[in-house]
Amino acid sequence: MRCPYCGFAQDRVVDSRESKEADAIRRRRECEGCNKRFTTYERIDEIPYMVVKKDGRREKFERQKVLSGLLHACEKRPVSGAALERIVDETEAYVVDSPERERSTSAVGELIMSRLKEIDTVAYIRFASVYRDFKDVSEFKAELEELLGGRDAKKKGSRL
Repeated sequence: MRCPYCGFAQDRVVDSRESKEADAIRRRRECEGCNKRFTTYERIDEIPYMVVKKDGRREKFERQKVLSGLLHACEKRPVSGAALERIVDETEAYVVDSPERERSTSAVGELIMSRLKEIDTVAYIRFASVYRDFKDVSEFKAELEELLGGRDAKKKGSRL
């Protein structure tokens, strides 16, 4: 296992535990090069879960791709890593719970956007702009107006 901080190949396991769902083993490791600690997860390698793209192609579901998209959307935003991890875990659980072992990317994207909308609206707009592939400013404006319309309705409801 290479250290994510310095790239050194030697480490030692400090602690091992089963995850809460008992589907993975969580290991705390300490790099023997820089002495920093990091966490790894061991999971059983099974038949892959798939996502169906808009054009009909099927692709293996990858947690890291979801996390990468969320990290880009939340760049310089006050969103904790734990919150992002929860979204990724929920997304993975959603895909895994599918009886056909696959979900459409549109359903997965909507789930992610609904969770982001609750946490940070700027991150939500960033994610939606890439996910929904806005073609021009008017589509972007329509999404913002819908978001602001919902917020204005909440404010009016709380004043009554």
